Amino acid sequence: MVIAMPGTDALANAIAAAVAGELTGIETRRFPDDEVYLRLQADPKGRSVVVVATLDRPDAKLLSVLFAAGAARSLGAAHIGLVAPYLPYMRQDKRFRDGEAVTSVHFADMVSAAFDWLATVDPHLHRYRSLGEVYRIPAVALQAAPLLSAWIKEHVARPLLVGPDAESEQWVSAVAARAKAPHVVLSKERFGDRDVRVSVPDLSRWAGHTPVLVDDIVSSARTMIEACRHMVAAGLPRPVCVAVHALFAGDAFQSLRQVAGRIVTTNTVPHETNAIDIAPLFGRSLLDLPREGRARGS
Repeated sequence: MVIAMPGTDALANAIAAAVAGELTGIETRRFPDDEVYLRLQADPKGRSVVVVATLDRPDAKLLSVLFAAGAARSLGAAHIGLVAPYLPYMRQDKRFRDGEAVTSVHFADMVSAAFDWLATVDPHLHRYRSLGEVYRIPAVALQAAPLLSAWIKEHVARPLLVGPDAESEQWVSAVAARAKAPHVVLSKERFGDRDVRVSVPDLSRWAGHTPVLVDDIVSSARTMIEACRHMVAAGLPRPVCVAVHALFAGDAFQSLRQVAGRIVTTNTVPHETNAIDIAPLFGRSLLDLPREGRARGS
């Protein structure tokens, strides 16, 4: 039984087809005091339940996701998994100053308490080596790199893949290898959420190539914007910008569109730039996840 949270109908339908499941939705509305009302539209008793919810802008969505899991559990679901194509709250992975909340841990605690397993796409792992370091349930991190490589290989002539910083080297090199394309990596200094300085290596040998900026998350887009300007200043065409997660905070999309040749993202987060479907990543991977539920009170 696959439950499509609001805004995930297409992805949930593809997942339901891949696992030979029944697609169902939920009824939600708001009470006058803005509390949420939620009702499952199918009986989960004795069934494997998959809740599909992309969690960009998570503060407005998380309670409904937890309530959906709680309702399924109390109504007798055998086990409940969460498919969250975009997984938030991975940034704060340590306490940098006294008194700070390590929100990645607290968020993981809530999800681990409500679900039996988790599947996501390219979570922003920095100091964590795997999701298992922070989640107490089986957690699968699927990789979009093969899908990005295939899109670049099909749609971009003579691509030069460009990674935004040293941390992206391993990831970008893997995308480049599958696309059979060369790659370079930029140097980046971050001075604040919207203050980024980018340094670009000598690009003269890559004349005639189309730069393809590749990143996992585009939020403020400041890194891509600065990189685009450097590429053009170096005599290269306006870059194609490819990202997994299209967060685009504030005016980020409008600003990036002014300097990029094309912007392409996957559909982990619904956006007009979605051109790469991540549904094929799911299916067998979900069927392979543990199926042992946990006893809970009603």
